[in-house]
Amino acid sequence: MADQSSGSTPVDKEDNWGYDLYPERRGEAAQAKWWQVALFGAGQVKTEKISCERNVYNCFQNSPLVKLMYSALKASGCEIDLRRHIACEVCDVKVSGGYDPRLNQIVICQNVARSKGMVQGILTHEMIHMFDACRHELSFKDLNHLACTEIRAANLTHCSFFSAMTQGDASFFRIQKQHAECVKNKALGSVLAVRPDVTKEEALAVIDKVFLKCYNDLEPIGRRVRRNSADMIRAYQERTNYGYE
Repeated sequence: MADQSSGSTPVDKEDNWGYDLYPERRGEAAQAKWWQVALFGAGQVKTEKISCERNVYNCFQNSPLVKLMYSALKASGCEIDLRRHIACEVCDVKVSGGYDPRLNQIVICQNVARSKGMVQGILTHEMIHMFDACRHELSFKDLNHLACTEIRAANLTHCSFFSAMTQGDASFFRIQKQHAECVKNKALGSVLAVRPDVTKEEALAVIDKVFLKCYNDLEPIGRRVRRNSADMIRAYQERTNYGYE
């Protein structure tokens, strides 16, 4: 609790939800683990950051989904500056990335996201949160808003119909159901990670409440991307249909 006698403004506890997973967001310097120092030397954290930043740059140059999201954000008046809006940091291993609404900044967890493919997925996921904050005045304190943007991000970037198909019955309706369940589970995990004050039952109730509307909102990608398909390229090629250059 802040010392109010000093005249400082107390920080609302709600403003810090989820920040315990991102120590550098709290001003703590990133430190290499003892085994990292033993195996790679004291410069491991710096090496991870350089590799992460290269992967981020590569995605902005070559990933159809990341380029599409960049175009959509720019068209919405929220153009991304890589130096300002993307940060590679050391995080708790429970997370691979995040969106910081206070700074309007995407965090890529350099100690977890080590491949270009993983960085692409995180960037696209978090850029959907950024897009929602830009276009729809998203409030992460509002559980309905939080659940909706997590549903949208999971729906458009995390879950695939291919994954559902490999889990059992390959009938069309069964695949649809499994895909929706994947989205709900991913959204649930994300909500609980940043809202420790919310119970699983409360989170599930809100997710069920807003699910249909948010699950059917495919903006700005326009489709659910299937793994190992040309969907990413098609979505990027179709961006001009929605006014994205």
